[in-house]
Amino acid sequence: MAEDDVQMRKYEFKKAITEIAEQRGRGTELISLYIPPEKQIYDVIQYLREEYSTSSNIKSKSTRKNVLAAIESIMSRLKYYKTTPPTGLVFFVGHVATRGDQTEMFTKIVEPPEPIQTFSYKCDSVFHLDQLRVQLENKEIYGLIVIDRKEATLGLLNGTVIQPILNEQSLVPSKHHQGGQSSRRYERLIEIAAHEFFKKVGNAANEAFMPKIRDMKAIFVGGPGATKNYFLEKDYLRNELKQKVADPFDLGYTDETGLRELVEKASGAIKDMQISREKDLINRFMMEIKKPDGGLGIYGESAVIQALRGKRIDTVLVSEGLDKSHQTYICQNCGNETKGAGDLSPVSCPKCGGPLKVEEHEDVVEFIFKLAEESGAKVEFISEESEEGKLLKKAFGGIAGTLRYVSDSVTA
Repeated sequence: MAEDDVQMRKYEFKKAITEIAEQRGRGTELISLYIPPEKQIYDVIQYLREEYSTSSNIKSKSTRKNVLAAIESIMSRLKYYKTTPPTGLVFFVGHVATRGDQTEMFTKIVEPPEPIQTFSYKCDSVFHLDQLRVQLENKEIYGLIVIDRKEATLGLLNGTVIQPILNEQSLVPSKHHQGGQSSRRYERLIEIAAHEFFKKVGNAANEAFMPKIRDMKAIFVGGPGATKNYFLEKDYLRNELKQKVADPFDLGYTDETGLRELVEKASGAIKDMQISREKDLINRFMMEIKKPDGGLGIYGESAVIQALRGKRIDTVLVSEGLDKSHQTYICQNCGNETKGAGDLSPVSCPKCGGPLKVEEHEDVVEFIFKLAEESGAKVEFISEESEEGKLLKKAFGGIAGTLRYVSDSVTA
């Protein structure tokens, strides 16, 4: 599957989860059905028939009616599947609350990006999303250790987010002025204190990192001086973790600032990291817009869409947190057609003041993907958590890009 297709599926999956999570039922009327890929459709239908029989005994007339309708809806849709898809199927069906005492049937069928692990049927006032939310978690995880004899800090780099885990201050004395036998005894005490400190840090790292070892791509270790090398050469870390350790980095700090410095140096050395890729994309864009003529940089929804239509864009940068849509409204009095987007959407017909009805609704990100596919442009999502992601969303409206060539007609 092409990279753009993967990104689009991920966006649609995340958008679907957000929509499903917003739904609420008036009682235990919302059904969440998880079907793993190995489960036979026939067996699922048989299970639902049994649930239908059980649900016929629900005391509340309205709840009974709505639950039975939801089960019937799922069974009728399952008949269109000969086999379960490779990653399974998830049904979210039930009557959700609308205005006042009104409800309406909500149906969402999801084919998740990763296989469903467990068959599950739940009827509740909300839809259950735990199995799907796990699939949204970033799988690009790196362990972080910054250490010297005075201090150590542990953390995780999860995608583009640095998560501090532990900061440990040591009790190792720094200098001494004793001479003779006192000097040698004092040095031994210092080495014992250092050993206990390194042992404590190693145990904390083992405890924090081992549960994530399968998903952990690498462990980065840094710090000032030779302490980091000594820490790695000895057996303070478990062998499974030591095999994940990349070459150590020289740093100036061993606190949370040191974690950021470590990530900065590691991302410069390892180009396939997500945080490194995002930095490169945003840095390229920023270098272009800083040029006196504006270079090949472009930003703003209208300018990017215009350039995509003209097939001038090489790469589009889209904030993962972008939530915008275009609507087409039809006046129910005079039939006038009006377009709007977000806060700019009209509340009444600008021609006659009459009530408006949404005729068409289009997600901006999906629209950009469609234009990019038609023009051969590449689309890159930039996370909200990184500094680069925050800059893209706050300063450039969440949509930017780099052009293939400069055109005087393109303005931001």
